[in-house]
Amino acid sequence: SRERDPIGRRLDLHGLDQDRARRALAYFLEDAATDGVRAVLVITGKGAQGDGVLRRRLPDWLSEPPIRPLVAGFSHADRHHVGEGAYYIALKRRPR
Repeated sequence: SRERDPIGRRLDLHGLDQDRARRALAYFLEDAATDGVRAVLVITGKGAQGDGVLRRRLPDWLSEPPIRPLVAGFSHADRHHVGEGAYYIALKRRPR
């Protein structure tokens, strides 16, 4: 995703608790997928000690319904996109 598709949208989860962050992520990804966006950037932050709860939990959330069917893959973002405190998420193509 990071090499082929430009980042279509960004979501910053800083300052949200786990429940709000999870809900915001689900709505964000559903909306992006509906609009045909193929690559997004989600900023979780690294946390005070470099082991932030949102950063740790995001991969789990991506594997849960209803998010799982939307996601083709994900990886840590490059340094110029916030680095370890962010993820690239590739979304699946919409069925025709």
